[in-house]
Amino acid sequence: MGKQLHHIDVQNQKDFRKIPINKVGVKGLEYPITVLDKANGVQHTSAIVNLFVDLPHEFKGTHMSRFIEVFNKHRKDLSMPHFLTMLKEVRTALHAETAYADIHFPYFIEKEAPVSHQKSIMRYECAFQGMVNTNKHNFIVSISIPVQTVCPCSKAISKYGAHNQRGIVTVSLHLGPFFWIEDIIGLVESCASSAVFTLLKRSDEKFVTETAYENPRFVEDLVREVYLKLEALKQFPEFTVEAENFESIHNHSAFAMVHYQAHKE
Repeated sequence: MGKQLHHIDVQNQKDFRKIPINKVGVKGLEYPITVLDKANGVQHTSAIVNLFVDLPHEFKGTHMSRFIEVFNKHRKDLSMPHFLTMLKEVRTALHAETAYADIHFPYFIEKEAPVSHQKSIMRYECAFQGMVNTNKHNFIVSISIPVQTVCPCSKAISKYGAHNQRGIVTVSLHLGPFFWIEDIIGLVESCASSAVFTLLKRSDEKFVTETAYENPRFVEDLVREVYLKLEALKQFPEFTVEAENFESIHNHSAFAMVHYQAHKE
């Protein structure tokens, strides 16, 4: 008979190099998740998941399987209010001072064309980022929204038409009260020259083209308008708005960013 193997917990062995590790964990985990959906209650999508904790200098390693165990338990309810609960359990399970998580996922909305009212599905890239320790927590929701912009300068100097392009507005919101992803998407689209659609019939194309032409926007205009509307909600203690236009007549993008932080009394 062979020797009986003993279950040695190598991760819990002492390390003598006296170097604490800021972040250790699992990265690039692809997993099905469920998030809240304003129209349908919940939405099933898939995420790329990164989960980390800090590791004191005296421990050789962390327990990678525990990250998966906790995340699998919570994946069917990763709503904004529940995300930090999941992160607190990661911290507890790994006996860590601080736990970190970020998940990146596509979010889908059924959207009507403006004139024909034909329905189709639009995809928006979203992310939840969080940190929890004994003293504080932080949670940021990021949403990337495709839009159309018409150049005000091109319109002003051109005898015919004006150059226009598709762009991406990304808002990163530090969580205050709960909000719907759909409402933020609508707010951003209202600040652009026009929203972008998956399905447009001829009557819709005419409407979108003419609407955009009558509402020209620089990237500077775009981020300022979104800033004003987000600030007016008085919901977010901090946020960032970025806009990138994929220029149609230049071989580069135009970019602008603004940042807001509420004054602390």
